[in-house]
Amino acid sequence: MKTFCGRANPTTGSMEWIEEGEDYDYHQEIARSRYADMLHDKDRNVKYYQGIRAAVSRVKERGEKAIVLDIGTGTGLLSMMAASAGADFCYAIEVFKPMANAAVKIVEKNGFSDKIKVINKHSTEVTVGPDGDMQCRANILVTELFDTELIGEGALPSYEHAHKFLVQEGCEAVPHRATVYAQLVESRRMWSWKKLFPVHVEAEDGEKILVPPSEMENCPGVPSVCDIQLNQMPSSDFSTLSDVVTMFSVDFSKPVQSASTYYRVQLEPVKSGKAQIVLSWWDIDMDPSGMINCTMAPYWPSDPIWRDHWMQCVYFLPREEPVVQGEKLYLTACRDEYSVWYNLQRHEADARVESPVCRCRAHLLWNRPRLGELNDQNRTRQYIKSLKKVLKTDSVCLCISDGSLLPVLAHYLGAKQVFTLENSGVSCSVMEKFFKANHLEDKIKIIEARPELLKPSHLEDKKISVLVGEPFFTTSLLPWHNLYFWYARTAVSAHLASNVTVLPQSAALHMMIVEFQDLWRIRSPCGICEGFDVQTMDDMIKDSLNFRESKEAEPHPLWEYPCKSLSDPREVLTFDFTKTVPQHCLSTEGSVKLLRKGKSHGAVLWMEYHLTADISVSTGLMQLSNEKGNCEWNPHCKQAVYFFSSVIESEIQSDPTAVTYAINFDTKTGEIAMDFKLL
Repeated sequence: MKTFCGRANPTTGSMEWIEEGEDYDYHQEIARSRYADMLHDKDRNVKYYQGIRAAVSRVKERGEKAIVLDIGTGTGLLSMMAASAGADFCYAIEVFKPMANAAVKIVEKNGFSDKIKVINKHSTEVTVGPDGDMQCRANILVTELFDTELIGEGALPSYEHAHKFLVQEGCEAVPHRATVYAQLVESRRMWSWKKLFPVHVEAEDGEKILVPPSEMENCPGVPSVCDIQLNQMPSSDFSTLSDVVTMFSVDFSKPVQSASTYYRVQLEPVKSGKAQIVLSWWDIDMDPSGMINCTMAPYWPSDPIWRDHWMQCVYFLPREEPVVQGEKLYLTACRDEYSVWYNLQRHEADARVESPVCRCRAHLLWNRPRLGELNDQNRTRQYIKSLKKVLKTDSVCLCISDGSLLPVLAHYLGAKQVFTLENSGVSCSVMEKFFKANHLEDKIKIIEARPELLKPSHLEDKKISVLVGEPFFTTSLLPWHNLYFWYARTAVSAHLASNVTVLPQSAALHMMIVEFQDLWRIRSPCGICEGFDVQTMDDMIKDSLNFRESKEAEPHPLWEYPCKSLSDPREVLTFDFTKTVPQHCLSTEGSVKLLRKGKSHGAVLWMEYHLTADISVSTGLMQLSNEKGNCEWNPHCKQAVYFFSSVIESEIQSDPTAVTYAINFDTKTGEIAMDFKLL
């Protein structure tokens, strides 16, 4: 059966109906999954195996049969560990049908079909009894239902239900307990992901200061967790104000409550400063004694254990609190079934805080990296410098970008009239509040229309002499999706003066071949995991990647994923915004020499925008340092990563000397197709 899927094309802006096979969603799910990353997590796997062996032994020592319930079995790995540790029988629950089918095959291939029953249901629908899914309740509960926030994947409701209906009282649990830790920090960099700082503009008539609306100042932001590879945040970017404190623990061997609650800890700052951020992570004890421990603590001092499926959390306090070394404070962690949030109080009596909800709408328009970008003073300076070069006193300016500060900069820098084209109700309402807070509501006109529906009356029958864009659009996932600016520029051609200035005047796609320190693992097959053959899973991921994804690049924030360059960066395609989008495709081919030894894991691609002839901004490489080829990436943007098939096939070639590429930009679909070969 075929399904028609509607989607707005992020590059061209047009609405498209695409015929997709019934397997499309499933392939997407598998291709984008982190199963490979989990199977590569040696530390996790070894600790689980040790914990399971110990639990089975404890049950056997009591003279009981070891009956295991494994919720969220995935590949069936933990059930196979239990069976090989001597468990009498395992019930492996997996709700995702393709995954459950794979688990059946993997269990069979490893010779455990008589000991493991895979049940394709949600654990809350599993029945127990002579005619049920399970013959009897289990006495060992094994799960891996955790995310970076610990409870975000619904671990608590699943445990609560399992204790009521699926396991015996006093059962063994692996893991036995989880503990959540927190640390109070001050960090202008991380705080810039939640707040908009004032923007200073040096104009002809003195300094102007652009301030955010008070509604945004007092907004707690969005409730979703901010998870990052905290190890990649330089210690110079934050200052710790407290010791690490234990916030709460959950004992999984006893009945678990998922109802909302809170935990309060008294702490004394070890340093005075502005409390803005709570950094948090958790660890799990696989056994009651805590001898088998798996921790997500950042490893600044020690050797790295790399994992991408569990990272560290950044929580934003509702407001910045000045704290003094040694004063008594109360840090409160509140949680519901799926999320955690924090509050800092001076008195114990303060009432429980509500879950953070964005009321100013700015946090819905601008995600955290985008706020970081808007707060980047160096970047803003480049735009100010280039606007000063192109604006005249009679300039009529149109800005096309989502929720951009450029219209305000253009007004302050002397444009006669400024219009801004906003493509959503949210961006209109946020910009309206923004202009109002700075007394600009009658100076800048907001137009809510798609570029192709722009009418002369919107522009008061004026022709546009300066067209500007960052460009930034909320629908963009990959770097070249912001080429939507070019399509919008083409759509508004009739409204542009014949001598119009377009800023940026052009863009270029750049590329570089890299070796990743760790990111390659998310696409690398596992083969044998702790002695169990999981190749069925590898094949399944590979099929899904081949279904479409492996010929595509995927977005990753590379500041979190160190890599070294094996080639020089290369400009591969250019896009001239002074002209309309051409009818024909833009394509290029060539080869890049590999200058350093290393494993060619893939190509990184990014855009550079030439604002004027001599001022440009990069969404990717900021600098290439030293002989080793270490890279510094733009921290506000995701770069495109194209993994070479040798990573997916696990056949890294020995010392290739060059990589050939063929890249094609289809101007009709706005899509970029690419192909690489290692020589």
